[in-house]
Amino acid sequence: MYLDRRQLILGASALAGLTGLASTGHAAIDLAALHAPPAEGEMAMGPETAKVTVVEYASASCPHCANFYKTTFPELKKDYIDTGKIRFIFREFPHNQPALAAFMLARCAPKDKYFPLIDMFFMQQDSWLEAPLEGLQKIAQLAGFTKESFDACLKNEAVAKGIIAVRDKAEKEFGVDSIPTFFVNGELLKGETTIDVFRKAIDPLL
Repeated sequence: MYLDRRQLILGASALAGLTGLASTGHAAIDLAALHAPPAEGEMAMGPETAKVTVVEYASASCPHCANFYKTTFPELKKDYIDTGKIRFIFREFPHNQPALAAFMLARCAPKDKYFPLIDMFFMQQDSWLEAPLEGLQKIAQLAGFTKESFDACLKNEAVAKGIIAVRDKAEKEFGVDSIPTFFVNGELLKGETTIDVFRKAIDPLL
């Protein structure tokens, strides 16, 4: 499942962030810290003025995350995001090199291509993970990447370190130790959460 190291050239500090998943418990969440955007910018859907903010931490190569996007997310988007009831923030939590590479490509792409790429990574996950480098390149071409821009993105240590920083903060400050993990106005929801569970968490806050 690992990528060709000649293509994914990362510094030791960035690669160190890919080893293991720290468990820090689930202390009270600092809502201001949770909702503070990362240095490289927030990726979100829905109005900033929404009463409810849902934060998801996910990995592009995680099958449970993909299943959430195939089953629950369409209803969540239709009923809550598209109607302006919630703000949905997506945070990268790569747990292996293919996931890191996928998120790097999403970050390198124009901002309006970010969520379409995330959608393709999840919807076509089984296919591109069979040969990650080639599979990601095919998807990236649909977003306008050339061979040169694709290679340059996967060699960009600054992009890699920014993504790893998002993951490290989630582990250390918010106790995220599995994926997908969700916070609904700071309330923790873990795993392949159903739409009914989201409704029970969201509706009383509206």
